[in-house]
Amino acid sequence: MSTPPVSILLPFHDARETLDECLDSIAAQTFTHYELLAIDDGSQDASAALISHHALRDARIRLIRQPPLGLVAALNRGLAEARAPLIARMDADDRMHPERLAAQVTGLTADPALGLLATQVHLFPEEHIQTGFREYIRWQNACCDPDTISDEIYIESPFAHPSVMFRRAVVKAAGGYRTGIFPEDYDLWLRLAQSGVKMAKLPQVLLDWRDSEGRLSRTDPRCSREAFDRLRAAYLARDSRLQGRSLVFWGAGRKTRRRCNLLIEQGFTPIAWVDIDPRKIGNRLRGVSVVPPEWLSRDERPFVLSYVTNHGAREDIASRLEAMSFRRGVDYLMVG
Repeated sequence: MSTPPVSILLPFHDARETLDECLDSIAAQTFTHYELLAIDDGSQDASAALISHHALRDARIRLIRQPPLGLVAALNRGLAEARAPLIARMDADDRMHPERLAAQVTGLTADPALGLLATQVHLFPEEHIQTGFREYIRWQNACCDPDTISDEIYIESPFAHPSVMFRRAVVKAAGGYRTGIFPEDYDLWLRLAQSGVKMAKLPQVLLDWRDSEGRLSRTDPRCSREAFDRLRAAYLARDSRLQGRSLVFWGAGRKTRRRCNLLIEQGFTPIAWVDIDPRKIGNRLRGVSVVPPEWLSRDERPFVLSYVTNHGAREDIASRLEAMSFRRGVDYLMVG
């Protein structure tokens, strides 16, 4: 079989209940020249047998078995085995829309400078979706152009992992997926962003992303709030936009300070804390004054990191900063 332009990486572990639906959605793609690498991470159920059954009817499917080494090992095994220059990620409990692969191949072909192209997603089943997750998807689906993704990448992970297609060479050059006490996909997006890789998202919903009580983002300590906070702080400390600039942290509340401290521990001490609460203004935190937003209207412009996450707060803070001619991604960043 000729070398396909796309390799689909589908790691799975005990996914028999949802695999049929997933595989049917892949088989329904209008773009048909792909290989499907199904990496069995030590399943104990009938998942591998189901893949084998589908492979008998479809030569594009290849079953790869490994002991239960974990998701990162399965993903890197898939990268090593893939023959195509483009890699499409997929999870065993999700569904592709029929035009997904075609749209992403077209987008990446049209822009050779683009290293990764994701899609908007739809959460299902509707009855399981909580308000916070729904708001996250609303924000994520709005992060489409490369500038927005670059400027908002410290808020949350801007992509649903099974919605992305990327150039294999780009991810291999970045070192592939890394193992650690952090979400492997968000770590990769941050690494690609800091190495200057251009990333974008199609403004169409082309993946149904399943929410469930057992999903890793709910159960795995690598996806805990603390894991995300520490990962963000590690990459912020290396972000060139912060180097050589005086820093101001917006948000003087207790929870906000806890997240700011992760960056302070790496040597990034602010010259001021900004808050709108009159009870906090005038206090000193770590020996540094809490000041009102108007304090920022001074000649020497610092770099502002806003850690406030209350509903609607980011929009309000961005409006205040931009009214003082602060530029997103140049003079300030929002942090989740």
